[in-house]
Amino acid sequence: MLRKALKVTTGLLVFAVVAALGFLWIAPPNLLKVGTNYSAKIVCSNVFIAGRSPDEVLAEDVQAPGHPLLRQVSVEVDEEARTVQARMFRFFAPATAQYRDGLGCTNLQHAALSDATLAPLAPLSDAAWPTGNRVPPAQTPQVQQILSDDTLLGEGYRAVVVVKDGRIIGETYAEGFDAATPLLGWSMTKTVTAGLIGALIQDGRMSVTDTLTDSFPDWAKDGRKDITVADMLAMSSGLDWNEEYGNVSDVTRMLYLQDDMAGFASARPLGSGVGDRFSYSSGTSTILSRVWQDKAGEGALTYPQEALFGPLGMTSAILETDAHDTFVGSSYMYATARDWARFGQLLLQKGMWDGNRILPAGFTDWMFEPTETSGGAYARGHLWVESPGDLPPYEDAVWLQGHDGQFIGIFPSQNMVVVRMGLTPSRLGYSSLPLSKALIETVRD
Repeated sequence: MLRKALKVTTGLLVFAVVAALGFLWIAPPNLLKVGTNYSAKIVCSNVFIAGRSPDEVLAEDVQAPGHPLLRQVSVEVDEEARTVQARMFRFFAPATAQYRDGLGCTNLQHAALSDATLAPLAPLSDAAWPTGNRVPPAQTPQVQQILSDDTLLGEGYRAVVVVKDGRIIGETYAEGFDAATPLLGWSMTKTVTAGLIGALIQDGRMSVTDTLTDSFPDWAKDGRKDITVADMLAMSSGLDWNEEYGNVSDVTRMLYLQDDMAGFASARPLGSGVGDRFSYSSGTSTILSRVWQDKAGEGALTYPQEALFGPLGMTSAILETDAHDTFVGSSYMYATARDWARFGQLLLQKGMWDGNRILPAGFTDWMFEPTETSGGAYARGHLWVESPGDLPPYEDAVWLQGHDGQFIGIFPSQNMVVVRMGLTPSRLGYSSLPLSKALIETVRD
């Protein structure tokens, strides 16, 4: 009898294990799929855009700072096909990211990518930065001392560029990174989306008072018909959205489980009245990407190069798309630290560049205005007024802020821009404000 019971128990255990493995094979949980798609995407972009080693990216960018499950991810890179495939526990939840010239890497769920590509921008001349690529050695001993202080740079920093009066007065790079390395800005990309909208306004093809029903006709049937571009830029659209990371939420579903990210985000219902409350949302910025691309029309994919990156000399910039060729304007732009500094300098110069108006007169002033719904922490144009680390606002500064420690501080009264890029998880509590304050005090007029 005991032997029979043991056989039955063993059989049930074997059946349970086989059934569990079968379930993981056929229908892996979304958490696993988010993990493998995230891994494939990050490795793909860093290999094919930044030219880094896949093993290094997997270990340092994906596994070291991430969810414990990510330590069970393995990747395979196909250089010829320009794809990266990731799996959990070497077998489960397979995910693929595909690279295209000029458009970066895209996670693929069920859709096939179009054959669209973008030619690289022409190299810059040897003129001095920012119109050219030459950066004279200009660091003073005081600036060099600050840029060698690991406490100010923060754990995991990768690049710092300091611009004063329109020229680079100091820069430093971590081992393995240099002035030619494109770096992911994460949510700093949101402000670039606002800049592209500004360029279209300058072209007379868009307004912040526009509603979004042309791009999303279903919105005309309910309260979403009243949402304007200005509401979206201020993160006060009223759309229901969960921006929590580290698990399966609206933002991780959008970025890692959807071929049509704007379609997914635009399907969210209203959770509050339009303009009633502040709700930070990557879905909002991706929706806006679809809207400005519709306004730009047939040339939408080349518009960032023609309207922004080309005029500013941001030759390294790559804004990545989803599988429906919508730019992921919430999260996915790669550029060198010097090119990120160029964008910050454009905002500092109130939309003017080399004597040409890129953004409408008064637009950056409008972008920098704090919003009441955020309690003054956020500005109208996808920017932060609140200093990094939830600190009080600093002088007249505004900030671009991105996941894992990406910051650009714009200091109009000092005619100064500070760029800090890295991989510094928020749990470390790093703020780039002490770094910026030390630099400002050193070079203050």
